[in-house]
Amino acid sequence: MGALTHRVSATDGLSLMVREWAGGDSRMPLLCLPGLVRTSGDFAAFAARHGSKRRVISLDYAGRGGSTRVRDITRYGPEACLRDVLDVCAALHIPHAIAIGTSFGGLLSMGLAAARPGLIRGVVLNDIGPEVAPTGAAIIRDFVATDPALANEQDCVDWLRARLPPLSLATDEDWFGMAALTYTKGDDGRFHPLWDTRIAKLLDAPTPDLWPLFGAMAAVPVLLAWGEVSTVLRPETVARMRAARPDMTVVPVPGIGHAPTLAEPEVAAALDRFLAEFP
Repeated sequence: MGALTHRVSATDGLSLMVREWAGGDSRMPLLCLPGLVRTSGDFAAFAARHGSKRRVISLDYAGRGGSTRVRDITRYGPEACLRDVLDVCAALHIPHAIAIGTSFGGLLSMGLAAARPGLIRGVVLNDIGPEVAPTGAAIIRDFVATDPALANEQDCVDWLRARLPPLSLATDEDWFGMAALTYTKGDDGRFHPLWDTRIAKLLDAPTPDLWPLFGAMAAVPVLLAWGEVSTVLRPETVARMRAARPDMTVVPVPGIGHAPTLAEPEVAAALDRFLAEFP
């Protein structure tokens, strides 16, 4: 099932690229929010599994993928991204949704629950919580800031294999797919990141207390997919999240870091059960 591509104008006029897999509209839609510099393309396989009965919508945040880049890097920050998600929901007539948030997208999901409680009816957090481990944040910052200007697709794959944490990418095809969703060929013939590397500067700002945002989800069901060797979401944070939300479904993925693809058998099965509870 291929995606429909929309261009949505944000409130300030910035152009956002949105993908919609519109195979079904009989049940509550899925609002898929990618990681900090990831794009809507990350959810193609997820949409293939769940799009027969639901609309699946995702976007490229400003400065990422097919969305516009700008000079003012604050336009790439979380508050602006949150506004953009709300603009996309308004433009595509999404009054209610289940949020599927990977990493930064999970933080935005919490923010949506606080800012627009009626919109979010359930949340899937993919390897993220209200505390981001400093080690993981530093690794992400270095990765985001680097433009390796690679010569070809194989170099992109080799670069990623050497730097990404343990992931459930089992085949060369999986890795080339990841590379294609991470780097693109520029006018100079070399491969560059699908994001504005200045986004890394935003990670220098102090992290606010995010536990109130986690608390904003108190009225909605939550599922947490957790890569057990993640450098971003540590066991002690998961334990505190469990204590605060004993009803939260937690799906540990042994041997996997930041972040699960959501296609791991244990995660896919838990997602099927979780989503089945929503009309």
